[in-house]
Formats: sequence, C-alpha cells, structure tokens
Amino acid sequence: MMENILLIPIGAVDSGILDSTAGALREIFGCEAMSGKSQPVPPETYDARRRQYASHRILKILEPLKPDRHTILLGVIDLDLYVPQLNFVFGEADPAAGVAIIALPRLRQEFYGLKPDRVIFLLRAAKEAIHELGHLQGLDHCPDPGCVMHFSNSLRDTDVKEARFCAACRESLMKPGS
Repeated sequence: MMENILLIPIGAVDSGILDSTAGALREIFGCEAMSGKSQPVPPETYDARRRQYASHRILKILEPLKPDRHTILLGVIDLDLYVPQLNFVFGEADPAAGVAIIALPRLRQEFYGLKPDRVIFLLRAAKEAIHELGHLQGLDHCPDPGCVMHFSNSLRDTDVKEARFCAACRESLMKPGS
C-alpha cells in the first residue's frame, strides 16, 4: 500500500474540493493525503479543435513533481480532459509513474443542465479519485458495477458504483506487491 498521497491542483481548484477528496482518500487508503502547491495549466496540453486538455500529456508534466517513491501524486483539474481514443475522461492514471489525474467539470450536475448539488459532486470526485488511485495500486477495471473500479463510460456509471472497493478488489490490494 502507499504511504502518502499528494493532491496537486492544476489551475484554479476550490480548496473545499481538495479537502473533501483528501478526506475520502485518507479513509479508503488509510494513509496521509494532503494538498500541494498549485501548478499552472500547461497550455501545450490544450487541443483547440476538441476544446479539451490532453490528460496523458498532463500526466507527463506531473511525473517530475512526485516527491518520492512512497508518495503517489493525484492531479486535480477543473477543466475537461480527453485521451485520443475517447470523447472525454473523468480521469487517467499512469501506474508506472505513480501519477494520476481527475477532471471535475463533467462530475457536476450543472454540466448537464441540472441544478447544482455539491454533495453529489463531491461524492463523484471522491469516487473518481479512489478509482484512479486503485489503478496506481495495480487494479484493473472491475466487472462489478457497484465497485469503485468499474469503468465509468458515463456519469450514470459513476453514480451507480460505490466509493469503495468490492471484496475481490480489496483482496487484490492486500496481496503482497500491491
């Protein structure tokens, strides 16, 4: 298991979101989770045609900010992300580098023209953060739709899953080398 989680805001990110996410990560992973120094949004990661930011490029920029091998780094950005093969992503992880990122815009009710709901939004952010850190701990996507490691192809998928690992994923996390 990891020893520390460092949350790095990329651009402007509400400190309440970072605090809530860090609390959820502490609870699930049983380790220290703290916010670090905000980093500017890397302009070279913007794709003007898509009007989105390339998460895989941001991960490469985050990698040198990781302080040591015992700390994993989670970037938090309030901008829309994509990977080339998908229309958007809620987050992405690079297990080899020990870095991950989550994107906040599509987790908000108002992104879809609905009334804002901060409680639902913060729960979704926690789920996506736990999911990406699960990848950093060696977990793949889980077939159980209630497990936090289930792939979210839509916000409905995120809402259906819980903010915790299923028994099989918990067991995988407990195995030596995880």
